[in-house]
Amino acid sequence: QVLLVESGGGLVQAGGSLRLSCVGSGVSFSLYTMAWFRQAPGKEREFVASISWSGRNTYFADSVKGRFTISRDNAKNSVYLQMNSLKPEDTAVYYCTARDDSYYGTARADYPYWGQGTQVTVSS
Repeated sequence: QVLLVESGGGLVQAGGSLRLSCVGSGVSFSLYTMAWFRQAPGKEREFVASISWSGRNTYFADSVKGRFTISRDNAKNSVYLQMNSLKPEDTAVYYCTARDDSYYGTARADYPYWGQGTQVTVSS
């Protein structure tokens, strides 16, 4: 059974930083595309960032480009989201997700495996 568990969320002031972590189990994620999505109250779940299995290719939503970075450690079956210069509009539940090929999708339906999410709240 594929399992993804996020951690690292919390409350931070605007301009601050947080680092989210996601650990996978059940399979080796070394050949999986990994991604982060987020969902704010009353809004659709939206793509934030993705990373190829090798880590060489990364993609970001325009809203976070230049502020967020994504990385992975295949030996630890883990993916990370470093969030800097946080804004109140970044407040959301952040989800780790994966798919077992090299497709770099940005739609929710592109990813079959999801974590339970971790809350990020940015105060103004």
